[in-house]
Amino acid sequence: MLKFEMTHRRAVGLMVLVTLMWSIAGVVSRQFEAAGGFEVTFWRSAFNALALVILLSLLRGPATLWRSIREGGAALWVSGVCWSVMFTAFMLAITMTTVANVLVTMAVAPLFTALAARVALGHRLPARTMGAIALAAAGIAWMYGHEVAGGDPRHIAGTVVALGVPLAAAVNWTLLQHLRQRSAAGSTPAPDMLPAVLVGAVLSAAVALPLSFPMQATASDLGWLALLGTFQLAIPCLIAVSVSRALSAPEVSLLALLEVVFGVAWAWVGAGESPSLQVLAGGGLVLVALAGNELLGLRRKAVAA
Repeated sequence: MLKFEMTHRRAVGLMVLVTLMWSIAGVVSRQFEAAGGFEVTFWRSAFNALALVILLSLLRGPATLWRSIREGGAALWVSGVCWSVMFTAFMLAITMTTVANVLVTMAVAPLFTALAARVALGHRLPARTMGAIALAAAGIAWMYGHEVAGGDPRHIAGTVVALGVPLAAAVNWTLLQHLRQRSAAGSTPAPDMLPAVLVGAVLSAAVALPLSFPMQATASDLGWLALLGTFQLAIPCLIAVSVSRALSAPEVSLLALLEVVFGVAWAWVGAGESPSLQVLAGGGLVLVALAGNELLGLRRKAVAA
């Protein structure tokens, strides 16, 4: 997708941009007038699929795109299923419980990803990355711990559904890292995994459609959902797949935690929700964890060089 050399520093910058785009989902979802539940999931995934068809056709050419899907093999379809679970579980959960509950649940993604990379790839994590994961998780727990709902069954169900996002993300980032390592070893060329995002969008829309009736979305709702499908999903997800060539699976998952911090800022600006001292302090811990991990990594590379 990207024509310039994908250095580690550029990949980190692009991943930060990705999290900024992902983070608008919470505040936008609170603008809906009538749409909810599976209908929201269907329309967002459908607009996502439409945008991806256009973008990937421009990037790859229509013939190449469809050939990549037909010949993508098991890896492409496994990744596609992971994207589908992430798309579906996130939007469904955010209509069932608070944005804070969903974001807190997603904060366990680095832990799941680190475990998956350790088990599947034998990946030994640097102490700095493990420390950053722990510090970032503590920061997010501090940010939202006082807001997480208690015994309401709907909130509990929404939180359980949200668990599908970090679980699927862990599998997806680990798979992409495995393909990158296998390609670097020269055993086999890495398949084009960008079409997997399109496969996930189509699967998500197909699963949600039968459960979406009767549809109640207004014209305003459809406009917001088109925004989410294109700028909150299609574009950033393609960038995320591209940067996975230069970042390890735990790094991608750790940087993705910035979505939580940016989500607070969007809620503040777009919904008038002023963050508390706990949110500001917890967000600071997340930023320190991310910055510390990257700076220590760059310093280590400089010393080695």
